[in-house]
Amino acid sequence: MNSASPIRKIFFGSADRRQMFRLFDRHAQRADRWSGDSSALYAGEWFEIAEADHDYMLDILPPLWMRNGMFAMREFLTGSVTSVFFALRIDGKDRYFHGYCDLADKRAPNFLRAAIVARESWPVRAMTRRERLDHIWSATHDNYRGYADEDWPSASRGKRFVICFAANGARTPKLLDTLIDAEISAKLPVQLRCLPEPIAA
Repeated sequence: MNSASPIRKIFFGSADRRQMFRLFDRHAQRADRWSGDSSALYAGEWFEIAEADHDYMLDILPPLWMRNGMFAMREFLTGSVTSVFFALRIDGKDRYFHGYCDLADKRAPNFLRAAIVARESWPVRAMTRRERLDHIWSATHDNYRGYADEDWPSASRGKRFVICFAANGARTPKLLDTLIDAEISAKLPVQLRCLPEPIAA
């Protein structure tokens, strides 16, 4: 199941270099990785990075293009989807981001840039339920997350799951989208647990 919302923040805080490379392909475990068009799964995902990592990626290969504080990687992840890196000034501070854009739509980089600025300019720190779930998925080690396979009911196959731990140490796989608030809170870093959910997200 490769459906995803158009533009989404997938990690809170600034990813370090190790996290950045993990986030580049956080869907690597899916069973159909090498078949079908997975463009919609990646296009629109974005997260913050450090300035040094932004500059590091710029130096790896000559970019496909550079303009207006952003550049696109020459190598495509899938189909017409590639990495676009952004250097943005938000609320008087220089910040850096990575996002996946489907360059079949020439407007996509500008749309993503505008969405990042709008999201990072919220007047209060908050997280939507979808952002909480995406952060959990992004931060969970591969050994404790995956995609439901033929061992799951047919309606669940292809959906993301994470391992939940009970007080007695028992491990239970549970579909990411079905986590209850207490399970979400237990899996989030302490500094993110108290963030409110926006009234209109």
